[in-house]
Amino acid sequence: MVNDSTRSALVSTMLSPRFYTTDFEEMDRIDISSVREEWDALMVRFRDDPNRGHFKRNADWEDIDIDELPDDLREEFKDFLISSLTSEFSGCVLYKEMKRRGTNKEICDLFGYMSRDESRHAGFINDVLKDFGIGVNMGFLAKAKKYTFFKPKFIYYATYLSEKIGYARYITIYRHLEKHPEQRFHPIFKWFKEWCNDEFTHGEAFSLIIRSDPKLTRGHNKLWIKFFLLAVFATMYVRDHMRPAFHRGLGVDIDEYDMRVLRLTSEISRQCFPLVLDFDNPALVEGLRRMERINQRAQAAAASGGIGGRIGKAFWGLAAGVNFLRLYMIPSVPNTLPETSRLQPIW
Repeated sequence: MVNDSTRSALVSTMLSPRFYTTDFEEMDRIDISSVREEWDALMVRFRDDPNRGHFKRNADWEDIDIDELPDDLREEFKDFLISSLTSEFSGCVLYKEMKRRGTNKEICDLFGYMSRDESRHAGFINDVLKDFGIGVNMGFLAKAKKYTFFKPKFIYYATYLSEKIGYARYITIYRHLEKHPEQRFHPIFKWFKEWCNDEFTHGEAFSLIIRSDPKLTRGHNKLWIKFFLLAVFATMYVRDHMRPAFHRGLGVDIDEYDMRVLRLTSEISRQCFPLVLDFDNPALVEGLRRMERINQRAQAAAASGGIGGRIGKAFWGLAAGVNFLRLYMIPSVPNTLPETSRLQPIW
């Protein structure tokens, strides 16, 4: 019997986390010789596995009754957990498949380490959901979830940004709750610091993969990089605004929080991307806000049902596409890549 949490994780929309497959043979041919020194240093970190004992409950864990949370906060927190689990487990499945299919030992080792980390993250979240009697059947999810094919370079761009934006989100929440512990309505947030450092390290690996092949940051690939920057950032902005009670519960202003996260992620991405979005341009910020308003109207149209609802949903879907094109036409800011890629999670 599939429960509601598993059904929610199975849903595939423009805003929900997806499962990906790719050309694993092409990924197996990755040549990291041009970034050898940085690669070897990063592999030491993966082998040392500093977070091996982190995803376990200890004296800092406090059992809570989820039914004591306000209804809107409870539902949005559950949605946050299920979405986060799906995203983590998506990475676990993709990385594990690369390790299984590959013959390039260095690449297989990397994806084995990252699959290990993502499995821990997903399992830790699922333990929280099980506390509430709503755990996700991850084995069923891996078999039943729809998979989207992406070329390897698209995997690199999208997953790099996903890992780095995950870091930026988690560390921003963690630092806020350090200052305002009274807003910490669940103990899982205490685990975010070391957790997000895993996300940061995974992003470092993809940065090195991107920099190992100069073609990935030149020519028409600059257009793809800009596309993924906008797509990932706009998705996060819209999705976060669908959880107002969750952010009120944390005591954060959604607009300020999202802009802080997006600016931090943009600054980090200078390590491997030849361009960044211009967050000092008011048109970019207004375009993100417009995308959120369009999504509200699309959600309302879908909820109304019937022929009118379908027409409305299609209309607002087209409006979202036009708005994305407008955002894409805003000039980006060129970036000169630094000599070395590696960064440290100091924020």
